[in-house]
Amino acid sequence: MLVPLLLGRGHHVKYDLPQAAATAPHLRTRIAAPLGPHPLLVEALYARLAEAGWQASDATHPGSGIVLAAAGSRDPESAADTRRTAALLSERLGGVPVVPAYASAASPTVPEALRALAARGRHRTAVASYFTAPGRFAAQSAAAAPRIAAAPLGTHPALARLLLLRYDQALASRSMTSRHQLAAA
Repeated sequence: MLVPLLLGRGHHVKYDLPQAAATAPHLRTRIAAPLGPHPLLVEALYARLAEAGWQASDATHPGSGIVLAAAGSRDPESAADTRRTAALLSERLGGVPVVPAYASAASPTVPEALRALAARGRHRTAVASYFTAPGRFAAQSAAAAPRIAAAPLGTHPALARLLLLRYDQALASRSMTSRHQLAAA
């Protein structure tokens, strides 16, 4: 069972992992769905923002805005997943605008998204790190933050719960497939 620590339906999920699994046909491999979008990710994003200094009063301030910093992909479904997560985070924040931005392969970049928010009068901004772990993209995105930069999702308990959920879903799917194959035989 493979549970990818990937947040959307990009190239790795669609091509790289299935190809890698196909190179070992003697192993019966099931690949779980990517982690996002999912409310548990939003829970972890919100908690990381709060840990970094985002306060309830920020949500009611008319100049507030969030940039959801993601890795980026040329795959339109991956971008759609990131936009969906941004919309879910905006709902969780009581309607604060959340703009998805990317560290590579897509636009806008984090600095471009921050400038776009500022052009709309949103100067009380934060960067939510939509990365599973620290690294170059997370550091580069955080460095662009003028005020608050949240840590990557990392070991947040909501992320751990989501990993277990994706594992269970893939296992249940495997069981359903096996039952259908037995019924067809």
